[in-house]
Amino acid sequence: MTAAIKILFFLFWGNLLPPLASIALGDRLARPVDNGCTWFDNKPLFGPHKTIRGIMASLIGGTLTFHLLGVSWQTAAYAAGLLMAGDLLSSFIKRRMGLASGESVFGLDQIFEALLPAIYLGSRLQAPLWAAPLALIIFIPVAHGGAWFWKYILFKPPMENYPRFVRSTVRLREWRSCHQPLARWHVLFNLSSLVYNRVLVSTVFRLLGRYSQGVANALKPEVTEHIIHCPTLPKPFEDFTILLLTDLHLDGLPGLVDRILERLGQRSFDLCLIGGDIRMETYGPIAPSLRDLRRLLPHIRTRHGIFGVLGNHDCIEMVPDFEEAGILMLVNDAIRIDRNGESLWLVGIDDPNYYKTHDTAKAFSTVPPNAFSIFLAHSPEAYTEAARHQTALYLCGHTHGGQICLASGTPIYTNSRAPRFTASGTWHYQGMQGFTSRGVGASGAPLRFNCPGEIAVITLRAPELSPTLF
Repeated sequence: MTAAIKILFFLFWGNLLPPLASIALGDRLARPVDNGCTWFDNKPLFGPHKTIRGIMASLIGGTLTFHLLGVSWQTAAYAAGLLMAGDLLSSFIKRRMGLASGESVFGLDQIFEALLPAIYLGSRLQAPLWAAPLALIIFIPVAHGGAWFWKYILFKPPMENYPRFVRSTVRLREWRSCHQPLARWHVLFNLSSLVYNRVLVSTVFRLLGRYSQGVANALKPEVTEHIIHCPTLPKPFEDFTILLLTDLHLDGLPGLVDRILERLGQRSFDLCLIGGDIRMETYGPIAPSLRDLRRLLPHIRTRHGIFGVLGNHDCIEMVPDFEEAGILMLVNDAIRIDRNGESLWLVGIDDPNYYKTHDTAKAFSTVPPNAFSIFLAHSPEAYTEAARHQTALYLCGHTHGGQICLASGTPIYTNSRAPRFTASGTWHYQGMQGFTSRGVGASGAPLRFNCPGEIAVITLRAPELSPTLF
């Protein structure tokens, strides 16, 4: 039985290595093995899915299993070579049958890549005759199921006109966080988040007797006023007011919507921007947050409307619901706002933090050169890309200003790959001005310490001219 387990482990490991390499390396070394060459029938030898990257991953990774298999490295390398030879043989046969590259065929996809190394390893391990057939009986259906999952779950867009990159890493994260039929089971795929936020952090503050105070702090968002001077601001947009609401996490704190409405009162603004993260958790049902959003938005008074971008807690499937509630979503897109014959451009990108599906070049593709633009992103992590497109103002959130800070207000953790100078408030980078909101709500553990939530009101003005001395 031990030999059969070793053979089965080797087959699964060798089969898994190519997709793992595609996740880790992206487009690097993705050149087809056959280099686009055709056979005598004018059909591809193997097809574009058989890449140098996948071959190398299986050969190297398979060889490194020699110690676990209890064989020499040369034996493991030869077995890995047989596995890849069998895989290429299956692809060669499928091309002759007129099947498209990447199309799954039960049995044919697995038999040769499993049979050759199973027989070889069985002989080298001096396994009983039944060991290799047993490994094949288990491997073939399981490997076919894995291929189906890879193709139809991780590479198939969830909707028509899917506005994100169809990458396996993106689809896997969406499946873990947003696949609605699995909503009640999402917590099982996000246990690390649950353990850290709901168990570790919450338990620490309960033991310290500060949990209730942290929740009370989180329910006291402040209205902050910020004047930002923009040298290239078109004159008609002088004193243009922007209400920036980021990281609402509406379903995480009962009563938060009422507190926001109390703070806003009867005020009106030229523009409202929603910086993403409507839902509390990064997984689970979305209906509670949408109900609260529909309560909030009708009370926000603006002249030019409400625009938003997706955050790492939001699902792409939520876009139609957001727009039905009153937010015009910008997913790597831009829109022009006109006033008295002049205009500014509002540019919004997809989430640059977790899904990493932002495409700054696409978002700016319709923006004229030298136009005044405001860049809206969920997090500050695209700041260098925005600066290259010479945007005037970068608005974002995500960091929560730290949410739980030292007494001095210094954040302990910002959850952002961007430098700490972008973690909260106003900042500058290569002529671009930036503002990072502390966010309205709280995520993870619904607590705030030394870092109140923020309802940011930004007023745009041209710089005051210095008096000329004669």
